[in-house]
Amino acid sequence: MKKTHIVVLVFIAAAITVLISYTGDLTTYETIASAKEKEGKFVNLIAKLDKSEPMEYDAIKNANYLSFTAVDTLGNKVKVIYHNTKPTDMEKSERLVLKGRMQNNHFECKDILLKCPSKYKDDPNAAGKKAQDAAATEYISADSIKKP
Repeated sequence: MKKTHIVVLVFIAAAITVLISYTGDLTTYETIASAKEKEGKFVNLIAKLDKSEPMEYDAIKNANYLSFTAVDTLGNKVKVIYHNTKPTDMEKSERLVLKGRMQNNHFECKDILLKCPSKYKDDPNAAGKKAQDAAATEYISADSIKKP
């Protein structure tokens, strides 16, 4: 075999190894019911803060303990325990991505990502109006260019 063939084969083997190593990092979002089936395994939950249930957080007593109830899109609820400081504006967040494990009857959370509410939520036509305004401004500025 030629040396170039050997180099190409080694390169292909390295590329396959890298691709296989990245497939382990692919994550999917779970519901509370499916997370309960995978108890002890690391999962990502998408849920909302259940504002009807009390949130337990006292920055003076223990700043690294937050407990609240999360509800998913199917209506399932679970108690979430987070051993870190409470994220700022958590109550205003539209959705929460909770990374952690189900243990016993609660979700032991390692990380919380907040999904901000859309600025177009109150007016669904606002996005279309903004795009039309931008297009009109561009059209006017293109017409105002003097041609020789």
